[in-house]
Amino acid sequence: MNDVTPDNGVMNTESFSGDDWKFLLSMLPADLDLDKTARESGALVLPRVIRKAETLLQLILAYSCCGLSLAETSLWAAGLGLGSLSRVAVMQRVRKSATWLGLLLESTLAARAGRLAQGGARLRLVDATTVTIPGSQGTDWRVHVGFDLGALSIDSLEVTGAQGGETYSRFKVQGKEVLIGDRGYAHRRGLWSLVQAGAHFLVRLNWQNLPLQSREGETFDLLKALRQAGETEAIEFCVQTAPKKKGKIPAMPARLVVLRKSPEAAEEGRRKLLKEANKKGRKVNPHTLEACAYIFVLTSVSAKDLTAAQVLETYRFRWQIEMAFKRFKEILPLGRVPVKDPDLARTYLCANLLAALLTEDLARTFLAFPP
Repeated sequence: MNDVTPDNGVMNTESFSGDDWKFLLSMLPADLDLDKTARESGALVLPRVIRKAETLLQLILAYSCCGLSLAETSLWAAGLGLGSLSRVAVMQRVRKSATWLGLLLESTLAARAGRLAQGGARLRLVDATTVTIPGSQGTDWRVHVGFDLGALSIDSLEVTGAQGGETYSRFKVQGKEVLIGDRGYAHRRGLWSLVQAGAHFLVRLNWQNLPLQSREGETFDLLKALRQAGETEAIEFCVQTAPKKKGKIPAMPARLVVLRKSPEAAEEGRRKLLKEANKKGRKVNPHTLEACAYIFVLTSVSAKDLTAAQVLETYRFRWQIEMAFKRFKEILPLGRVPVKDPDLARTYLCANLLAALLTEDLARTFLAFPP
């Protein structure tokens, strides 16, 4: 078992003791029964030293969010009077708490969703951030996030392994919602899940990842359409996605909005693409280089609700979710899990995500008061 202390944790153990801890607990949903959920999920079975779920949560958050090793967490718990636990005992209790932490996340998000629910269209950003484990150079975990643009608040979280790809179908949606995603979400199964729920999509495309047709069912030449874009103004085309027999996904009417980039931005895009391809020893398709000169977004939102220019302006709000990722990785050790054990890593991630939600709520509480 790797027991590495991460060097990017910013929260300290004082947050999980004394009055600070009581205040933090008060921010959890009022109807959430910690002891009951901990017992039912198997986190608090035959308790000897740790008799209350509240104590177990203190232990988990201190380990996961404060950069403590398992041995240091054991010493911290003893010093605080939470109980005498060995390093191995701490590890076992944290490992068995992954399901429970997931339930706490779900309950906190459900309470938040109730507060965010309002009339009118709701704009939601969706994206995923990657997490690595010690000794790894690739992706080991993914955290899939939904972000309410109106409230500037996280409204959905899911932790998956590296195989868990980006898709709209991961998110629970309702009518009057517009989900905004990057190129990774531009596939028919995910788009169809939104349409079936009465929601809308607004997604950026690669030139070749989503087959399009004219509204009459003829093949749509995307590159030819891109070349029609003027120097400064956005143009749009009425299209539909090509039907997909596998999965019984029908054609979905949509609008393709295209804007030509500035020559400088286009050249920068080509430079990055060629650099990445050279690094991986790959050749770049000439059509891919040509497509670097344009921004093109597909949406099911009607023109009366969003003009072509407004579609592009709305897509630009995606920087908000990127900022949320950056903010939480600065405050909490979310970018790299210090352990390889899957159960321990999942608890670690869920605990940090729960802390991220509570941090958001805490900031909102303070901002509600005058200076």
